[in-house]
Amino acid sequence: MATLTAWKFDSATGAEEASSTVQELAKEELIKIYDAATVSWPESSSKPKTRQLHHLAAGGALGGSFWGLLFGLIFFVPLLGAAIGAATGALAGSLTDVGIDDDFIRKTQDKVVPGTSALFLLTSDAVLDKVRERVDGTHFELIHTNLSNDQEAALRKAFEGSEAA
Repeated sequence: MATLTAWKFDSATGAEEASSTVQELAKEELIKIYDAATVSWPESSSKPKTRQLHHLAAGGALGGSFWGLLFGLIFFVPLLGAAIGAATGALAGSLTDVGIDDDFIRKTQDKVVPGTSALFLLTSDAVLDKVRERVDGTHFELIHTNLSNDQEAALRKAFEGSEAA
């Protein structure tokens, strides 16, 4: 079973710093990373900067269309207005079908604000005691949702082939 996690940091650079640690953990086979992305929101910016971490993504990564949709729902939809809101509501409903619910989106919206950053990971097979050891002392808040095998397969299918579009 894969787990989608969002690690929120109290600085705009925390997620980038944590991505280095996660990359080391993956190289040591202490966690399997299918895909990853960061959000950095400097205090002086009106919107966050997002980046997919291709160098961390294993085979079967979800890709940019997934992260674009997820980050659009979390960070940009309130700025788009009611006309687009209805269409994105339908998309948000389809994410619920694959395990990304309104609660995850709402919590992330409330917590990832100017002056913070977040590392989003789709992972499995974490050796939890070793991962905890490596991130001990790092100040972050974990927001997560677990995806069942069926939900993960549905999520991959939903975004399959959309990279070419």
